[in-house]
Amino acid sequence: MLSQYLMIGEITKPQGVRGEIKVRPCTCDPERFEGLETVYVERDGGYAPMKITVNRLGADAVFMNVAGVHDRDAAEKLRGTRLYIDRAHAVALDEDSNFLTDLYGLRGITDDGRNLGKLTEVMQPGGNDVYVFKGPLGEVLVPALRSVVAAVDLEAGEMRLNGKRLDEVAVFDEN
Repeated sequence: MLSQYLMIGEITKPQGVRGEIKVRPCTCDPERFEGLETVYVERDGGYAPMKITVNRLGADAVFMNVAGVHDRDAAEKLRGTRLYIDRAHAVALDEDSNFLTDLYGLRGITDDGRNLGKLTEVMQPGGNDVYVFKGPLGEVLVPALRSVVAAVDLEAGEMRLNGKRLDEVAVFDEN
């Protein structure tokens, strides 16, 4: 089942003395923060709305204020807080795109019948994402390339992979 909330950032530190915070965006489009007035935070087993004002976008950060947070001490208490958006207000994706959070837990299956296990991590080292599967073959690192990933079926809980191409580009760690 798809999560109703999608993580879009994490508060890294206070910025200044008047309660402004610095947020590390967890989205491929940090400009998606512009005009955003409400985010959600995990609280007591659910998600609670939090009113925000986005002040500016940096090269690798978003600077904002949170309603009710007026000094550095209050901002410091928010350090490490993850920020979410509800799926209804998420940005529209291209037909062949998925939110990373929806990929976690998918079973990796090759067209030649190999089971790679479950997708447990998505690394983002630069040029392209790398999917980490853990299962019967150990840990398998799979570059997120169209030539490797044949299909993603969220309803079936599977990512189908081209076995021949996988053997050329994947890293298999049987330890």
